Amino acid sequence: MPTTGVLALALTGAVLGAFVPWLAGRWAGVPRLDSVRAGAGRPGAGRRGAARGRAVAWAAVAAVVFAGLGAAPGVGPALPAFLAVAAVGLLLAAVDLACLRLPDPLVGLAALGAAAGLVAAAAADGRPGRLLASLTGAGLSFLGYALLALLPGSRLGFGDVKLAAVLGLPLGWLGWPELLTGLVLPHVLHGLAVLGLLAARRIRRDTLLPLGPALLAGAWLATLAT
Repeated sequence: MPTTGVLALALTGAVLGAFVPWLAGRWAGVPRLDSVRAGAGRPGAGRRGAARGRAVAWAAVAAVVFAGLGAAPGVGPALPAFLAVAAVGLLLAAVDLACLRLPDPLVGLAALGAAAGLVAAAAADGRPGRLLASLTGAGLSFLGYALLALLPGSRLGFGDVKLAAVLGLPLGWLGWPELLTGLVLPHVLHGLAVLGLLAARRIRRDTLLPLGPALLAGAWLATLAT
């Protein structure tokens, strides 16, 4: 994709990302962070400042995510599918960070966006057989993560299992190396995050941490590696 196109995607991502904290708050059942009474004074101003800071942070993350997908050489005509998953995925990550939950409607929306985009890409590319690879990737991802979730003492939730299956659709489209990387890398990222937080004494060993952001980050990095 030309540089101008990548920059346009980055701008689009930034605009969408700015709304992620507000939307995540609604899905997570958290009141709007910028809704304060007129007489709240400094605390209200502080909350509005924090809300703006979160909006800026998520806008920056979304800009990088969208630009990276636009620059990834292996995506090709399937770019709309990847962008659809990324857009919903940013919201899923924010909700998971807020309340350790991956809502089924959002996971389903990501699946719908991926499926529609990949079907259109297969038609445009003249290679409908790649859809079978996508479905196989989703099936293997679901099976692998379901087995992990059923292991004794596993902290993996079935929301993570369903998200992994959705991410298997675009990763399967890219190929087996990308699928394998996208399945393994999230655990590496999650493990590093846990070790860092433990070293900083921000969490304890029994603290539950969301896996959704690591799943999404791992899939994104695997896509960039194409």
